[in-house]
Amino acid sequence: MRVQITYFWRHGRLADIADPRLLTEHIQRRKLHERDMRFVRLADKLAVKDHVAACLGARWLIPTLWRGIRLPPQPAWSMPFVVKSRHGCGHFRIVRDAADYRRACRLSKKWMRSTYGIWLDEWLYARIPRGLLVEPFIGDGDRLPIDYKLFVFGGRARFVQVHLDRAGNHRWLVFDMDWRRVSPASADADPQRPNSLGQMIAAAEALAQNFDFVRADFYEVDGKPLFGELTFYPGSGLERVEPAALDEIMGQYWTEARAVSVPQTRQLPTPLSAA
Repeated sequence: MRVQITYFWRHGRLADIADPRLLTEHIQRRKLHERDMRFVRLADKLAVKDHVAACLGARWLIPTLWRGIRLPPQPAWSMPFVVKSRHGCGHFRIVRDAADYRRACRLSKKWMRSTYGIWLDEWLYARIPRGLLVEPFIGDGDRLPIDYKLFVFGGRARFVQVHLDRAGNHRWLVFDMDWRRVSPASADADPQRPNSLGQMIAAAEALAQNFDFVRADFYEVDGKPLFGELTFYPGSGLERVEPAALDEIMGQYWTEARAVSVPQTRQLPTPLSAA
C-alpha cells in the first residue's frame, strides 16, 4: 500500500506491479519482490570499490582518503574534499572551509543515526553497514563534474542521462548511445559527447553482467572516465521520466531482459579482464 501511495503521489496513477510495463513500475516491483543480496554489496559505496577495481582496474576509482563511523574533530585532508555515507543516497557534503567541515560533522551524525530507504521500501540500504568516507573533490573549481548515468538492460547500455549543474539549477538530459537527445527539447544546448563514452559503455556493461537492469554512473575528468556508483532503484521509480514514452521504452527493455535472463546465481559479475 505504501508503494502504491507514493507512486500515485508522484505519477497520478497506480503502478501495475504484477505486470509492469514502465521503467518506474519495474522499479516498484523490484523494491517489493527482489531480494538479491548482490545489490547490497554493489550499492555500498565502499564495498563496490573493491569490485570495480577487480572488474575494471583501480584507475577507475576515486580514491578513498578516509573511512570510519565518526569524523575526526579536525580534517586531515587537503580541501576541498567530499564527505559521504556508504549506506544512503544524497548523503554527501562538499567541504571547502572550516565552516563546511563543521556542517559536515553535524550532518554525518544524522546520517549515522538514520536507516536510509525505509519509507521508500528500498530494502537493500538497511543491509549496508553504516559508515562514512571521505574522497577528494574532483570538480573544476566550484563546479561539480558532469554526471553520466548509463541505463543498462540485460547487459546492454541503452541510454545515458547527463546531469548538469548539480549544485545549482540541477537538470538532466537523456541521450541514446549515438548521442542523440531523446529527452524533451529545452533551452540547453547538447553538451559535448564525452571523449571516454565508449569506455564508460564497456565498463557499465561489464559491471551489469547477469542483471536485468542496473544504472551505472560515471564522471569524466581530464578526458578519463571515473566510476561513481551503481544504482538499482533510480529515483526510487518516483521521478517522472520525460517524455512519458521513454518510461515505456525503458520498461520494454527491462521486460525483454527479464524474459531472457538466466536464473540468479547470487554471484557477482565476471571481471572485465576475464570477460
